[in-house]
Amino acid sequence: MILDTLAESTRIRVEKAKKEIPLSEVKQQASLVHKQAFAFEKALKNGHEKKGISFICEVKKASPSKGIIAENFPYLEIAKEYEKIGADCLSVLTEPEYFKGNNEYLREIAGNVSIPILRKDFTMDEYMIYEAKALGADAILLIMAILSDHQVEEYLALSDSLGLSALVEAHDEEEIRRAVKAGARIIGVNNRNLKDFSVDVNNCISLRNSIPNGILTVAESGIRGEDEVASIKNAKIDAVLIGVLYENQVDAVLIGETLMRSENREKTIKKLRGE
Repeated sequence: MILDTLAESTRIRVEKAKKEIPLSEVKQQASLVHKQAFAFEKALKNGHEKKGISFICEVKKASPSKGIIAENFPYLEIAKEYEKIGADCLSVLTEPEYFKGNNEYLREIAGNVSIPILRKDFTMDEYMIYEAKALGADAILLIMAILSDHQVEEYLALSDSLGLSALVEAHDEEEIRRAVKAGARIIGVNNRNLKDFSVDVNNCISLRNSIPNGILTVAESGIRGEDEVASIKNAKIDAVLIGVLYENQVDAVLIGETLMRSENREKTIKKLRGE
């Protein structure tokens, strides 16, 4: 399955990274980065309260299902543009093999924008959490489908100790139950099944009631138009993750491919907001 391949590729990458830069050194680098604690979730709440929904705009070059999305990829310009047109948060891909991401994209963007950033990667080891902090991220991604309950609890505790938010991603009711039990404060409901990459945009709506009040909810993947955003918003979802730039509804929307392919991102994001 695709997700298993991505997870194994990440494990190999992390083991290689540990040999190049030991964990002790990464911890030291992380300790030197001082940012507002939990800025990512605070921004989602603030955007939702002020505008009805927050937007997480994603900087993404490629994906396993779509291949290269942006041949021309001025990632820093894209990130600055997102900030300028009103994104509440950014999502930056760092997985190099299948999404063509890079740690340096995140480091450079973090040094040039003021809004919070999610490190979009397949977190498989505590090393990656310290690494995310060292790179300047404000949040990490934890995917229930590739982590045990113990790992999720451990990684949530570690991210909390570093002042990092954690977007805990689930695809079905059982994964949501596990995420809630582990203590997740932000749950992303992925409309894309990462095992076969099939998409059901109604997945986030049907599962919304499985998430207790007080937990930020993010709708992820497959959302391409204002009608879908409106449906999710009416379903009381916090955030929406759209396409390659995921769009999260309820509290926030994470928009990816839709924005990456747009010739006028400001016009597109206004349309998605229903303006």
